[in-house]
Amino acid sequence: MTNPKFQLYKSGNEYRYRLRARNGEIILHGEGYTSKQGCQNGIASVKANAPYDSRYERKLATNNQYYFVLKATNGETIGVSETYTTASARDNGIEAVKRDAPDAPTEDLT
Repeated sequence: MTNPKFQLYKSGNEYRYRLRARNGEIILHGEGYTSKQGCQNGIASVKANAPYDSRYERKLATNNQYYFVLKATNGETIGVSETYTTASARDNGIEAVKRDAPDAPTEDLT
């Protein structure tokens, strides 16, 4: 087991983040940002919005896998989860983001 954390990394010309849970699994990832500061702002938005259940959209993918989307107060998507085989596993993922994201440190891998 590890401590939950955000990882900020570069993929091609974009900065991205992922949130790792206590078990090391990626439970949330963000879009690509053109600047490091933009990505850091995305992480800050996740931290601010994560505690609120109303910011989560629970979804079912076309392959019958469950996932969730975290949205900001303006309705913009700020994070997407991994996929889960059951709705209850997805809901556990949401609870992990609610619990871990607000205080998770950021590991800068750039």
